[in-house]
Amino acid sequence: MKKRKEDEIMLFRIIALDIDGTLTNSQKVITAKTRNQLIRFQKSGGKIILASGRPAQGIKSCAEILRLSQFGGYILAYNGGCVIECSSGSVVAKTPLPLEYIPEICDIIKDYPVGIITYEGDHIVAGNHINRYTELESSINHMDIKFTSDFSGYVNFDVPKCLLQGEPDVILKLEKILSEKYSGKLGIFKSEPYFLEIVPKNIDKAMTIDRLLKMIGYERDECIAFGDGFNDISMIRYVGLGIAMQNASETVKSAADYVTRSNDEDGIAFMLSKMGRSVFPSLAMI
Repeated sequence: MKKRKEDEIMLFRIIALDIDGTLTNSQKVITAKTRNQLIRFQKSGGKIILASGRPAQGIKSCAEILRLSQFGGYILAYNGGCVIECSSGSVVAKTPLPLEYIPEICDIIKDYPVGIITYEGDHIVAGNHINRYTELESSINHMDIKFTSDFSGYVNFDVPKCLLQGEPDVILKLEKILSEKYSGKLGIFKSEPYFLEIVPKNIDKAMTIDRLLKMIGYERDECIAFGDGFNDISMIRYVGLGIAMQNASETVKSAADYVTRSNDEDGIAFMLSKMGRSVFPSLAMI
């Protein structure tokens, strides 16, 4: 755990939030308590970044609930592969996955019971296999699945990432194989025990938040991040104050400054309330 002085006064103006397991509860709902506290923060002059492995379409409903377009927040989709300014709806940063790697990846995974997906418009493009985790990704993001028997041949357009879905033991094995093969070429990491992310080199939540903060004139010490997943570790370590949810793994908790209550106990709202006006002096403006 990172060390901080007990009497250190910190002013935070921006909050980066993971979605699944963090902002939403087990029913994939943003509770009224959490919503109201985050809107209160924005009314005080703060900004919110929704930083998720989800596709942009799967994040927009959360952005609407939190009124990010009104308050000038941002969507950081695909673990950082695409950044959207909510006020205008414009894409301010985008990094595509190099397509030349996809045929080789498909060849490596062809004998494994895993699915491979990417995103096209308002649907998911799937190959190799469809399993319960493919269907979970479809349900979370409210996107239909379009299966193709020739995934690498079909995907001839810019995509932000590919995602493998399968049982945790198979995903762990493929993480090792692909990480070794594509070291220094691609980003390979788990976002859940059953999801393996394949993203462009130098794309993760921390690196993209760093670029965005510089773009909009904020310092990393002014930023808080909440997360629960393996793909949240980099941003939790990067920001001024990294907070893990109680439902996070011990690996994620060990990277954080603090551990708050779980996503089913309004952990975000609890932590912001506990920090109070001494940490958010701008709340006195309300």
